Amino acid sequence: MSNIPPHAVLPLGAYDGDSLKRAAERADQRLLAVDLSGATDRDSVMGAIADAFALPPYFGRNLDALYDCVTDLQPLADAEHPGFLVILQNLPDTRSFGREQRDALLDVFRDAADFFYDRDTAFRVFYSVAGASSDRAAGRA
Repeated sequence: MSNIPPHAVLPLGAYDGDSLKRAAERADQRLLAVDLSGATDRDSVMGAIADAFALPPYFGRNLDALYDCVTDLQPLADAEHPGFLVILQNLPDTRSFGREQRDALLDVFRDAADFFYDRDTAFRVFYSVAGASSDRAAGRA
């Protein structure tokens, strides 16, 4: 992962998810991964993220609460290079969760990357969109 900026939100299409996971493990970075293929709207996206990331029961299932909970997460305690690898697979592309909602969600993760940058903690996010063509998955849609 040395060639990937330590604070980034990037399309997953250009990377191999399994290789990213192995690299995070070698670097002692905390892996937060969720497959959102069953999600169709904001509530189901937030629920899947809450479950996969083990967010606290008081998580409000909105973007502000997501930012608060994500930035409260702690890297692995004994990590030599503290950080996080976040993989958001199959973000929905539905009438109830379209591009505007995806962009707002990814903005939360961009803001979290800025937060962790100020704390010298790597925060890399990779995402894909369900059913997207390779152009759309690469962020060119």
